[in-house]
Amino acid sequence: MADLCDAGYLSQPHTSAGRVPTEKAFRVFIKSLPVRPPSAAHRERILSRFNDAESVQERAERSSRILSELCRAVGIAVALPTAGLELEQVEFLPLPDRRILMVCITRDRQVHNRVVHLDQNLTAEDLASIRNYINWNFAGWRLPDIRRELERRIEEERDAYYQILQHVNLLYHKGLLEVERSTQIHMDGASNLVGLDLHLTKEKLRDLFRALEEKQRVLEILDRFLEQAHGELGVYVGLEEAHPAMKELSLIGLTVDLPGGLAGRIAVLGPMRMDYERVISTVQQIGAIFAAF
Repeated sequence: MADLCDAGYLSQPHTSAGRVPTEKAFRVFIKSLPVRPPSAAHRERILSRFNDAESVQERAERSSRILSELCRAVGIAVALPTAGLELEQVEFLPLPDRRILMVCITRDRQVHNRVVHLDQNLTAEDLASIRNYINWNFAGWRLPDIRRELERRIEEERDAYYQILQHVNLLYHKGLLEVERSTQIHMDGASNLVGLDLHLTKEKLRDLFRALEEKQRVLEILDRFLEQAHGELGVYVGLEEAHPAMKELSLIGLTVDLPGGLAGRIAVLGPMRMDYERVISTVQQIGAIFAAF
């Protein structure tokens, strides 16, 4: 015991306490864990929870909830925009007073609406021609690439497609294919930390919960500790450098590629003394299901 204490694997929280494993000890323990694939039945039970989750947002919500329930910790799921969302299709609806409802559907199954006012009339036939031109030529393209190609065509191919490109240009300058790229973050199970012996004063515990309520702070923690390659699991024990109240917490997570120009992050935030084998398996399973959307 003395040798383990001297080597930094055991510590004594206070004078009357026994010895407990340190962050260093947990890191050694985690590296020794065997890789065991989950049972088919367990995977099917998790998969069935996603049956009616059709959008990225719904899957992120479901992922954080399942992680929290199965791991008895804080479940986190994030959908991050990357270089560019991919176009599924556009639709246009004429409105009174020369207004147009522009609908852009991206391949993450999100619908982006914008109402614009025009200085000239576009008929239903004009809007149908624009819709068909864009959907036929650009479905599956990244939005920034579409905008660059449209600019090139408008400049160089004016004679071949003059009328339709003129109409496309009109809507393009009204914000066609410009969508908000917001980060979706979902977190469940913060109450699971209440009953843990984290050796925190009431004030520090309040600081911890305040930090978890700040979505930007959570995103910064994920960015800091989940920098490894997509699909590669990250396990970090002792998060004091992220926040003083997180000294006795661990983060287990990974980043996955999602369709439609998004990246997903799946993570569990919990105590250092947790069932790492089960949590790692659960994170990997849900990450694979989330990525298969």
